[in-house]
Amino acid sequence: METIIIADDHPVTLNGISYYVTSIGYRVIGEYTNGITACNNILTLNPDYCILDISMPGMTGLEVLEKIRSRNKTLKIILYTMYHDTALFEKAKSLDINGYVLKDFALEELKDCLEFLRYKKQWFTPRLSTALIQNSNETDEEKFKTLSAAEKKIVSLIAKRRSTKEIAEQLFITEKTIENHRSNVIKKLGIGGNRNGLLLWAVNHEDLM
Repeated sequence: METIIIADDHPVTLNGISYYVTSIGYRVIGEYTNGITACNNILTLNPDYCILDISMPGMTGLEVLEKIRSRNKTLKIILYTMYHDTALFEKAKSLDINGYVLKDFALEELKDCLEFLRYKKQWFTPRLSTALIQNSNETDEEKFKTLSAAEKKIVSLIAKRRSTKEIAEQLFITEKTIENHRSNVIKKLGIGGNRNGLLLWAVNHEDLM
């Protein structure tokens, strides 16, 4: 039975993907919510496949991909993401990604992706081109309007270079809640995997706030 390691910082999503790939005949040998832990265990356990989310604490999915590729050229690595971002996709391809799946369609596409990678080198979601076109037609102002009031407030504070701790104290909520909001904002705005991507976006779009 072929083996898989899955990494996603959202436990519900992680459990759902794990349950699904198990139901279609694969053996999950590791589930991780932290990029550093995932990377170390992928290199140690050497699964047949690994499925990586992009946004994770410790190391992003792209950083994990890059480190693994420096040590293992043959492991089949699938990136699944909410980001409809051309630059992100091109970066993943440059790092020799094997599979690229959009989270919106992950469960229905993972089976096709995994089965295709048994015999071929790469599989990319057929919806990618449409998603990128739709995203490119949406302005930054339109994306910002999709944020909730709380998310907009957090982005405005990030633009002022407030730390997660400072924002949490000012809004009287936990740092974990702030991190969850940040993750959702990054997905809604379609910001790439750069660790400082949200800060750069916020600073460059203060006029929207």
